[in-house]
Amino acid sequence: MGDALEARVMSKVSWRIIPFIMILYFVAFLDRVNVGFAAIHMNEDLGLTPSIFGLGAGLFFIGYFFFEVPSNIALEKVGARIWIARVMITWGLISGAMAFVQGPSSFYALRLLLGAAEAGFFPGIILYLSYWFPARRRAAVTALFMAASPISVALGSPISGLLLEMDGLLGWHGWQWMFMLEAVPALVLGIVVLFYMTDRPEKAAWLDADERRWLSETMNAERHAKERAGASHSIWKGLADIRVLALSLVYFGTSAGLYTLGIWAPQIIHSMGFSSLQTGLVNAIPAVVAVLAMFLWARNSDRTGERTWHVVIACGVAAAGLLLAGFATTALAVVGALVIVNVGVSASKPPLWSMPTMFLSGSAAATGIATINSIGNLGGFAGPYVIGAIKERTGSYEGGLFFVAALLLMSAIVTLVISRTSPRRPTGTTVEAGR
Repeated sequence: MGDALEARVMSKVSWRIIPFIMILYFVAFLDRVNVGFAAIHMNEDLGLTPSIFGLGAGLFFIGYFFFEVPSNIALEKVGARIWIARVMITWGLISGAMAFVQGPSSFYALRLLLGAAEAGFFPGIILYLSYWFPARRRAAVTALFMAASPISVALGSPISGLLLEMDGLLGWHGWQWMFMLEAVPALVLGIVVLFYMTDRPEKAAWLDADERRWLSETMNAERHAKERAGASHSIWKGLADIRVLALSLVYFGTSAGLYTLGIWAPQIIHSMGFSSLQTGLVNAIPAVVAVLAMFLWARNSDRTGERTWHVVIACGVAAAGLLLAGFATTALAVVGALVIVNVGVSASKPPLWSMPTMFLSGSAAATGIATINSIGNLGGFAGPYVIGAIKERTGSYEGGLFFVAALLLMSAIVTLVISRTSPRRPTGTTVEAGR
């Protein structure tokens, strides 16, 4: 009876939550990186150099950094439904305003504001999943949620490429149409969140009474077990835990890899002689492969209960792909290298994000996850900015790609150090050696 009840509850929760949050993240990631497609023509229209573009693209993560922890604390206090809706509506408005960029100053300002507006969305969803899914299921669930990122690239790239072809319609540039039209879903979904999202299992009217009771008791028991095993619970412990800071460093490297792809890959592909639409179609190929790899890798991580090597190997694969991309001289070689990078970066994320809630709970989880995401996402500033600066100085992407590869190798090494230095605790309560 217990197994049947669990299966029924998890099926209902999964179908209710996962497809919806995937749609939300699809839109979030599209609005975050569509600047990479806009740059194909926007840079020339506005006179933006590679270093100016790299800096502006990366400034998103500076705004993100300063508002991430306060945003996630607010979500813990007021509830996911209201706060996620607020995040989506504000980022939709600012993303649409990108259509009116006039030069470097307005480009810098709006990218900074966009990061501040979107701060809290991703770690908020990671925290939200910890309210609804037991730890043993969380890597696979996180993988499904995060699959929206490569799916966004796979489906969004052709859409962005097609919208760029609207150049001249009603006197607007194609990149202006792209920013404006791709901002609309965030505004609409922000309103939908208010009516669809449920804050906690106790409030889930769409579950039967026995299903609500089982899920609430299961999640409360897991939280109490973590507390008895020494899990950090307070806000300050979530900020000060050395494992949080170490995981922030790991995430720094993976974020540099992810946003190198999101922001610079369209321009790298376009430089091989492809049109805007062709660039969109080609850019989708690596992301399609990455979706499958991410899911299979995360499922294997959950099945074996192993986290460390799943992160280490994936980071190593991504670093190797960036090195290959730096040496590639043909379009086929570039696309092949980008496939490898996409697979490695995407596969590293779910097992990595299964680690924090093993040793954090409550307010500590809110602040710890937000800290990891805010500090780690500074890699999204460092990677694109360094690539732009080196590209402007040398005329080549090679040096920047090698720099990001080094950051991913750093992530692999730090993950190993965490696993070797963390004290061993009962399964599911901390990041053990080999977890």
